Amino acid sequence: MAVALDPRVEEKLRGIVAKQADLARQLSDPMVVSDLSAFRTLSKTYSQLGPLVEKYELFRKVADDWKGAKELLDAADDAEMKAMAQEEIKALELQLASLDAELKVLLLPSDPNDAKNVVLELRAGTGGDEATLFAAEMFRMYTRYAESQGWKVETTDLSESGVGGIKEVIAVIEGTRVYSRLKFESGVHRVQRVPQTETQGRIHTSAVTVAVLPEADDVEVHLEEKDLRIDSFCSSGPGGQSVNTTYSAVRVTHLPTNTVVQCQDEKSWHKNKARALQVLRSRLYDRMLQEQQDKIAAERKGQVGSGDRSEKIRTYNFPQDRITDHRIGLTVHDLPSRMNGAIDDILVALNADDQAQRLRDEISA
Repeated sequence: MAVALDPRVEEKLRGIVAKQADLARQLSDPMVVSDLSAFRTLSKTYSQLGPLVEKYELFRKVADDWKGAKELLDAADDAEMKAMAQEEIKALELQLASLDAELKVLLLPSDPNDAKNVVLELRAGTGGDEATLFAAEMFRMYTRYAESQGWKVETTDLSESGVGGIKEVIAVIEGTRVYSRLKFESGVHRVQRVPQTETQGRIHTSAVTVAVLPEADDVEVHLEEKDLRIDSFCSSGPGGQSVNTTYSAVRVTHLPTNTVVQCQDEKSWHKNKARALQVLRSRLYDRMLQEQQDKIAAERKGQVGSGDRSEKIRTYNFPQDRITDHRIGLTVHDLPSRMNGAIDDILVALNADDQAQRLRDEISA
């Protein structure tokens, strides 16, 4: 078993140790201490490097312990002493493997959006009524999963179909690191099954599009009043007489981009306006991020796949009781429990694959 780090990883870590040492020297400089803004910036960077440096130092200590145990094993004549050394070596190797994996994850640049809440948007695509029924099932799946994580789900806009499905739904999900877990759900989700209305038992294919947008605040996306058109209208959804007979629903149009958002879930016009602006900021923020990612992808040679949200990312095959995520080649079974919110293993696998890819990019950079 290898007990040394990848040379490229080792080189990066030594550079980080040197950087932290240099920051420590700067932070002891009276000129820097007297400049509050510079001192805060350097202190923040120093603190951010701390966990990585500490983990690297622990790895080196455990590696030294392993070398010591190996020398003891080679020099020992007593069988009992050899057995003890072998046990220690085995335990230290397991610890080194764990530390190696942790260091690689810590080396990855963090996604600044990971801690954010999200705006979840689902829309029925091809497939008519069957697509709307599947959209309703998917929304329940995400809602149940959110509940299992202790997150809060609040629907801001809902358009239902005549068969009890969902044409479109927009919801805000609030909780701990929601975006970090759901960010890979954006794309086209395809379902293959026999619809209840199918009399000849034929399998139909339908699709639902999902968008997961990191929630943006006014600092990240500043909305100018002159760029907004705000209209009021009567709610068409459930909610009681007062909702349907007063102009409490709000439609906001961002004129420069022609982005339209509406909210009619609340009885209060002001609450609906606040929610609509929240969703609008998130859409504009996501659009900005997408433009940045497209630019990076265009500049990167050998890019595999466009990353476009129109690409099919997952298939739910009911006759064969399986879900396949096409991006990572993952197949899981037990569709009933999956549609009831048991999707954590899928989301964990997607995050692990992303970490592995980013690590390869980071090391080769």
